Amino acid sequence: MERYQRERRFRRIVWPHALPPAVVVVAVVIDLVWPPFNTFPLLATVSVTAAPLYSLAWTVTSGAVALLTGWLLSFRESGEVISRPNVIGFTTLVTLTVVAAFLNRMFAREREQLRTSRQVAEAVQRAMLPTVPERVRGLAMATRYQAAQVEALIGGDLYAVHDTSHGLRMVIGDVRGKGTQSATLVNTLLGVFHAAALQTPDLPSVVQAAEIQVQDLKAREADAPYEDFVTAVFVEILPDRSAFRMANRGHPAPLLVHGGRVTTLEPKEPSLPLGLGDLAGPVVPVDRYDLPPGATLVLFTDGIIEARDRTGAFFDPVPPLTCPLPPDPGAVLDAMLTALFRHTDELDDDAAALAVTRLPDGQGEGTGAAVRP
Repeated sequence: MERYQRERRFRRIVWPHALPPAVVVVAVVIDLVWPPFNTFPLLATVSVTAAPLYSLAWTVTSGAVALLTGWLLSFRESGEVISRPNVIGFTTLVTLTVVAAFLNRMFAREREQLRTSRQVAEAVQRAMLPTVPERVRGLAMATRYQAAQVEALIGGDLYAVHDTSHGLRMVIGDVRGKGTQSATLVNTLLGVFHAAALQTPDLPSVVQAAEIQVQDLKAREADAPYEDFVTAVFVEILPDRSAFRMANRGHPAPLLVHGGRVTTLEPKEPSLPLGLGDLAGPVVPVDRYDLPPGATLVLFTDGIIEARDRTGAFFDPVPPLTCPLPPDPGAVLDAMLTALFRHTDELDDDAAALAVTRLPDGQGEGTGAAVRP
């Protein structure tokens, strides 16, 4: 996965950086093919084009290369070191190189501020998410989180895992929107899930506790829009690990990966997201699925399936998981995310993923509990 992230960054860097030298080449070709054409206006764009792409030194260097190219082309035509008709052209090149150097410093400061804001937002987001144990009672778990590249706001993705006497209970969700309001909802949901997962005897009660808390928070927030909601999937793996129950509240359907096959776990009865449950009544539909040894349950947020390639096509996580994969949740998530980074150059939304694998009998019988940060 890391290799394809590096390749993605390489593609994003190389092609734009080739533009200034390409302009110089085009100017030379045009001058050779059509000598009457004045290439100084074209060369004047080189340093300005380089300003948002290169460092200060390389921006100035690009301006110097354009100036040297213009002088050589002028000398070739007139045989003079500096011909009088081209004095204005040379002056323009020098002036625009100075302007480009000034713009380069402005762009550099803005990029640094944006990078710092993104790093802070991602650090806050990660700090809010609980630590997930690697193994619990014959189950192996792994998580992945990738912040969006296009925004510098705290995201609304969340996940949590708790080992209880009723089974291993998990949740993954996505709060509508970003910023401080979504952070409040994330913390609220993680808190209520922590309490309800340990205390309530059945999965619908856990979901209802979360619904009530979101409704209460919306009622107390004067500026909270009515359409605020949280999509989420609640999962309860039975103590014997043979099966699991799942309640899907308007969230992307999880995947069950086993033996090179992928099953999309669409709910038999759709449910509204948390925060809108008062429109549908108190009943919480719950589906039950078998969990054979070696199978991996994959849960993810919509930042993954809404990622687009250059043609606008959405990412499909099923194909990369249909190949033979080891019964390891980390390997499964890495296979999915590697394919994701091949598919898209930039994530428009945060992406979180949680996977749990039922290990073969006799392996990983240790116990553990989720740790609050």
